Amino acid sequence: MSSNSRSPKKTIGRIADVTHIWATMRPTKSFSGLTLEQFREAVKPSHDVRGEITELEGRLQAAVTRRQAADAASLKVVKRVINSVRSDPEEGEDGEVYSAMGYVRESARGRNRKRVNGEMKASPETS
Repeated sequence: MSSNSRSPKKTIGRIADVTHIWATMRPTKSFSGLTLEQFREAVKPSHDVRGEITELEGRLQAAVTRRQAADAASLKVVKRVINSVRSDPEEGEDGEVYSAMGYVRESARGRNRKRVNGEMKASPETS
């Protein structure tokens, strides 16, 4: 099996197995022109990058947690702004700003609407 088709977990397991067996059975013998310590040094990048990935995963999880807290705080501000637009005498729930923010204008609520070509249209009997 080529190294490219082996999973990272299997790869590090294979490295660990070879290292352990070599260290316990023939610790002073050289293989492929390498001592056990030279072999450990040669495979060290595989261990190092896994440590880096673990650190990055921790940092990512911390960033996700910070994002969730920031988003919750931001949504509170958004809600305050929307409520302010709704209560503004010049804008209100029937204004274009309120509608542009994705809300249904007060004057359009409660009417029977039907989809025409994917768009909501007021039905003729309520227009």
